[in-house]
Amino acid sequence: MSSTDVGEQYQRLGGAKKLTLVDAIAQSVGFMGPVFSIAFLVPLVMGLTSATGKGAGIAAPLAVIVAAIGLLGLSWIVAEYARRIQAAGSLYDYVTDGLGTRMGASAGFLYYIGIMALGAGLLVMLGGTISDTLEGEFGHPLLPKTGWDILLLALITFILYYGVALSTRAQLVLAMFSITVVLIFFLYVIAKVGSHNNVAKTLNPNNAPGHWSGVLFGVLYGVLLFTGFETAANLGEETAHPKRDIPRAVLIAVVAIAGFYLIGTYAQVAGFHFSLNEVGKNVGAPLFGLASPTADGGYGSVFIRRLMELVVVLDMLAVLIGVSVAASRGFFAMARDHRFPKQLGKVSSRGTPLLASVFVLVVYAIVIVLTKQALGLFAIKDQPHYLAMFSWFSTFGGLALVVIYFLMSIGAIRGLRDHPRQWAVWLAVAVALLVTGGAIFGSVYKVTKPTIYAPWAVALIFVIGVVLSFVFPGRQSAATQFRELAEAEQGPIKL
Repeated sequence: MSSTDVGEQYQRLGGAKKLTLVDAIAQSVGFMGPVFSIAFLVPLVMGLTSATGKGAGIAAPLAVIVAAIGLLGLSWIVAEYARRIQAAGSLYDYVTDGLGTRMGASAGFLYYIGIMALGAGLLVMLGGTISDTLEGEFGHPLLPKTGWDILLLALITFILYYGVALSTRAQLVLAMFSITVVLIFFLYVIAKVGSHNNVAKTLNPNNAPGHWSGVLFGVLYGVLLFTGFETAANLGEETAHPKRDIPRAVLIAVVAIAGFYLIGTYAQVAGFHFSLNEVGKNVGAPLFGLASPTADGGYGSVFIRRLMELVVVLDMLAVLIGVSVAASRGFFAMARDHRFPKQLGKVSSRGTPLLASVFVLVVYAIVIVLTKQALGLFAIKDQPHYLAMFSWFSTFGGLALVVIYFLMSIGAIRGLRDHPRQWAVWLAVAVALLVTGGAIFGSVYKVTKPTIYAPWAVALIFVIGVVLSFVFPGRQSAATQFRELAEAEQGPIKL
């Protein structure tokens, strides 16, 4: 460590104005994208769209419950770390604490590259979805797909520059509106099913293809529903009472969204008469099938279907905002610790990551160009290119996050070795390792091209991270420099 590094100030985010518990919850919920996930990922849990062809079938609600139990183990570990470390690096700092600086730096590189990949894939997916939905419903997309992409990029640029309070408020409004509308519709569907409801049937592993084997494959994919639950921890520096509010935010987000997923999964199973074949006829998005007019076998109308399409788009936008916020703060934290070029650790006059945000936005722009021009990249037959790009980038990003969850869980054995309830640490670690290890297995088992390239890319990025940990040896993490804010600095931020 040079003398320059010793005397250099650690820049921190947010200034004197700080975020609240609600902001932190909004970040985690916004990143998870519960409406987007329940609309498109339930067929994956059922096994209808998985690469292996295996899943929980109509026992998907049981798979969601088991996945949620595993995620509670992970969220408990994150919550305990959040009581000790309050810095923008989140899981990067947690892995560092448990497994050492080089492993932490390598994991951080993979983690934030993975988050950025999720954002890039989602941006082009959202632009394409808006364009195609408008074309299908009204006969005109208003803007070409690339035009929508550029508009979304401009919106994310504005939000990243003007501060996390704006982003969390936007996520809160978008996510809560979307969740409320969809939850009411799911409850309506369950009510319409009436006397034919059979909760016990969906919680019986014998009703899954392959019984418990099928349920466990469903659990592997069910973990993806919760990806990003931990990102409230990225706001540790910007939250007024991080030791109290960040752990609460993580746990509240997981429990609340697990309940939403359970109701949503059951409604889709019951709404299609507990028939895997009926769900399969609407495999692209069962939610839209349920919302279709009764003449088409649904429970809604043209208006209801369009409303569901709208709220899914709004939730996707909330996810995009949450992902972008998390990525920019992660790269900032690593640059501040000199794990990346330290120029990325520059803070704007508004207390937001400046060059780290620019880096994320430039990568998004490159992916927009590739989606438009490189039509053979990750192409999927008979599917629009934006969907193929999203599929690959989301697979890569999701797996990158699960790998970091796995490493964090191993590191918790050492990092939380002084915890007063060691039995709780070991229980949480065991549950977390089982779920994340299974999810990693599911990402490579019988997976075909081009999706199988994603695990290889994750391995390559991790190796690059190891190399970079020697190129940029870093300095003492900012996580060791920041403690709970002084009383004079506290107080909720106002828009």
